[in-house]
Amino acid sequence: MKIKSADFLMSNSSVEKCPNQPLPEYAFIGRSNVGKSSLINMLTARKSLAKTSGRPGKTQLINHFKINDQWFLVDLPGYGYARVSKRDKKTFQKYITDYFLKREQLVCAFLLIDIRHEAQKIDLEFMQWMGENGVPFSIIFTKADKLKPGAIERNVKNYLDQLLSGVWEEVPKHFITSSSNGMGREEVLDYIGEINESFFERI
Repeated sequence: MKIKSADFLMSNSSVEKCPNQPLPEYAFIGRSNVGKSSLINMLTARKSLAKTSGRPGKTQLINHFKINDQWFLVDLPGYGYARVSKRDKKTFQKYITDYFLKREQLVCAFLLIDIRHEAQKIDLEFMQWMGENGVPFSIIFTKADKLKPGAIERNVKNYLDQLLSGVWEEVPKHFITSSSNGMGREEVLDYIGEINESFFERI
């Protein structure tokens, strides 16, 4: 898939205020220091579409970006480690859960995982919650440029093995990416393109 246009549409704090358009949506979410904004900018080939920051937890609203006038990329607040109050964290969590449970236009969520680290409890719990609530999702491993190929393969295998040893009978589709060198960009966009084709064939 080629990205011909990528435009910020709106930010809001309520799923009820999200765009009322019958277009497929892809939500991006992960721990607040996982490199989500950089990944979004890499995928869309726009250097500053999503605001990057050295301070974790910068994204604090539901952000909609319209891509190719055909689908929405949704940037959701991160979870964990954000330098905000407990009250604000609960507020962000409500944004997230309401969005996933109520947003009919959502066709796939992408859960971002820092490939440099072992599986984190907070990520595993979040995946379990999405599975229990029937939220379709895939995994995007980020920051692959920080490791050698052997370490990448080993870390991904260890992570997926841990999923299979738990409640998952099969692992979700996953991608290995780097915002620095563009690794995985075509694979993620082609996957979105395939889902879009199926989506528009049904309407």
